Amino acid sequence: MPKLPKALAIAVPLAFASLAVRAEDAPAPEHTLTPKIALYSEYEYRGIAQSSEDPALQFNLDYAHRSGFYLGTFLSNIKWLKDTADVNGFSTNANVEWDLYGGYRWEFVKDWTLDVGYLRYEYPGSGAFHPKPNTDEAYAGLAYGIASVRYSYSFHDTFGVPESKGSDYIELDVNYPLPMLKAVTLNGVLGHQRYKGTQSSGFDNGELSYTVWKAGATYDFGNGLNAGAYYKATDARSELYTVKGKDWSRDRVVGFVSYSKTF
Repeated sequence: MPKLPKALAIAVPLAFASLAVRAEDAPAPEHTLTPKIALYSEYEYRGIAQSSEDPALQFNLDYAHRSGFYLGTFLSNIKWLKDTADVNGFSTNANVEWDLYGGYRWEFVKDWTLDVGYLRYEYPGSGAFHPKPNTDEAYAGLAYGIASVRYSYSFHDTFGVPESKGSDYIELDVNYPLPMLKAVTLNGVLGHQRYKGTQSSGFDNGELSYTVWKAGATYDFGNGLNAGAYYKATDARSELYTVKGKDWSRDRVVGFVSYSKTF
């Protein structure tokens, strides 16, 4: 095998090393689009059942710009509005939740990320409900390492609770990848939903407030496929969250499988 000249023998590996460095330092794509589909044994949100213990099929579509700006939408089947309508003696076609959100996130200090945005919860077909369950929230979040905290503030009546303007929710999330089993991530959540205001009947919305915690794990199969389960519990007053004999706030295990791909 012919020998390379000494100068060339040095230059070739250096060139490949330079290419590797440039590949690692390559800027993120200007635009990314990430669809995600998931199947849950039940849809619960902030510890409260949304699908009345039935399975839920969910779809996310997220757009992100390299600058930090993002937009997204979320769809899921629900049952809580139909159950509420049945109890109150009227019918509804509101069996879907459709969320729209947008915001901006940036690393303001190394490893520290700030996220601010707006989220609209829409329930098509809920015309018979008063007040409307549709809800508008602004949020701000802070993330560092495996932990993040997010605060959400509601501008109008919150999820159909009368006179509940100014209600809020704060949540701490911890996601810890196991060092010896990197495909497994331990997940923990601690949150508090606070309802504000007094209804015309004299009911104090604060009675609906509660704390929620969740603990579970997610397994990453690679290529966008994930599966996991978690246990969730709340200290909500069960009599205020029981509809048609089902306590929407009770402790239970939730399992899921999801698939996503970024373009």
